[in-house]
Amino acid sequence: MKRQVAKYLLDIEAVTLNPDAPFTWSSGLRSPIYCDNRLIISHPEIRSRIADYFVQIIRSNYAEVDVIAGTATAGIPHAALVAERMNLPMVYVRSKPKSHGTGSQIEGKINKGDKVVIIEDLISTAGSALTAMKALNEAEASVLGCAAIFTYELQKGKEAIKNAQMDVQTITDFSTLIHVAVNEKKVSEESVEHLHVWCNDPESWSRAVAK
Repeated sequence: MKRQVAKYLLDIEAVTLNPDAPFTWSSGLRSPIYCDNRLIISHPEIRSRIADYFVQIIRSNYAEVDVIAGTATAGIPHAALVAERMNLPMVYVRSKPKSHGTGSQIEGKINKGDKVVIIEDLISTAGSALTAMKALNEAEASVLGCAAIFTYELQKGKEAIKNAQMDVQTITDFSTLIHVAVNEKKVSEESVEHLHVWCNDPESWSRAVAK
């Protein structure tokens, strides 16, 4: 599963690897890798297979789930596919309460005590998943965990998840993707070292390449 989905992401260019011309994330961090899993929804066979993998993960790890919750916006289409397959209610969680109407942060019906699984497209610092968990906890739901397509495996994200005591399961990850990329000749062996250095300390790597 991990290798197959890593190959999907590389094939459709949802993940781009370019240590020589780093990308700039919205946070300002420079990175040799950029993952845009929104591209998945344009590929019917791949989005369907990924939905199947999500269902597999949820049934194996969160069998008592009552509600599927997508993070806005990238988690929403995947959550919809999963909820449909599992015949479960779905909600989605905004990054902050809307400034009009009822001021809702959770869209859809959530009940006190509902057992919820959050669907994410990727995990970097885990900020959006933790924001969703906080909103769901405030609604007195019970968050069983979070399932995501991809994780950068950044230490900052791992620490945030551990501190929040949130269980996270991912379909594929940075380590697997780099391994597949080398095998598929999508990246040179020389570039792999840069990618691993970045993953171990992205802030220092970003500062170094910005000089």
